[in-house]
Amino acid sequence: MNGDTIIYSIFLIFTGASVIATLALFTRQALLVAYIALGFIVGPHAMGLISDPALIADIANIGIIFLLFLLGLNLEPADLKHLLREATAVTLLSCLCFALSGFVIAMAFGFNPVDSLIVGTAMMFSSTIIGLKLLPTSALHHQRMGEIIVSILLLQDMIAVIALLLMEGLGSEASAVGEIIKILLLLPLLGAGAYYFSRFVLARLLMKFDQIKEYIFLLTVGWCMGIAELAHVLGLSHEIGAFIAGVALATNPIARFIAESLKPLRDFFLIMFFFGLGAGFDLSKAYAVILPAIALAAVALTLKPLVFSLLLRQQNEKPGVSTEIGVRLGQISEFSLLVAVVATGAGVLSTDASLLIQTATILTFIASSYWIVARYPTPIAVDEKLRRD
Repeated sequence: MNGDTIIYSIFLIFTGASVIATLALFTRQALLVAYIALGFIVGPHAMGLISDPALIADIANIGIIFLLFLLGLNLEPADLKHLLREATAVTLLSCLCFALSGFVIAMAFGFNPVDSLIVGTAMMFSSTIIGLKLLPTSALHHQRMGEIIVSILLLQDMIAVIALLLMEGLGSEASAVGEIIKILLLLPLLGAGAYYFSRFVLARLLMKFDQIKEYIFLLTVGWCMGIAELAHVLGLSHEIGAFIAGVALATNPIARFIAESLKPLRDFFLIMFFFGLGAGFDLSKAYAVILPAIALAAVALTLKPLVFSLLLRQQNEKPGVSTEIGVRLGQISEFSLLVAVVATGAGVLSTDASLLIQTATILTFIASSYWIVARYPTPIAVDEKLRRD
């Protein structure tokens, strides 16, 4: 892609997003939905003004990396250990329930057992982007609800990485199992290495040059992307690497300043993510799976809030908090889109089943965003009473 095309794409995304965001606010619509709609309108399957949404989506994944990095910055290692221990039962039981529901729905609409199993896998995960993007910073930092959402999403992301490895090595079972064992061994080593490097090297550099804001910004972004890429090389995801980088830096007094400084950069790439999601959606092909997609989305939107709420109440969480957490996690995840792409590339998922996952995911993104923005405090609420940064 040449420079002119890149500039033109950025122009379309952000000039278009500014216009459609203005319209969305005047009509009291969710901004995330507006970005998806804009992507579809100017994408290759509608007006055709953007010809390569895959590249946009690839660049936009940096937004997810920064999102997880900022998430880690708000969690110290001691707190993380406590949170994960409490959330394990809720996460595992909910994943099992959602996977079973997805499998049953796919089988009921005539998909073969392998397709149905992968559809069930895609149903297990909730959206990290929606869960955290629509969560006020105050809730993330200081409230029990934010801690629970963070821990559940982190565990889901780890399960998603294992699921992706299994699909990539489905034709060679021994290789897939070996890779998973290797990752389970490397994960704590990467965490320990990042923590000690951050403590004895990174912290000293930040302290010595803390007056040079440009250097702090550069060093922080380099640290985030460096650990993310190292995790990817080791067989983990970029997102988990970024989260580890954030947690390793969380004990530093400058962590809060860094988190605030990187928010605009995160939002820049997340706008591109939702735009790319809409641009890559082919409505004409989705008609073939629209009925099972609606069924799958409807089950996700109703079953996930209910299951999370019941499981959290069993853990003695307050009913109001449990219900709100369930609603905030009541959608299919961007990881599910990755599951569809990887499984299709490995030749183990049919085209129709892949479209089913993609269509259902986008439907839940739209419906869940509306539901959350209309009922609960978010940074982008159109109702001033619900707007919380």
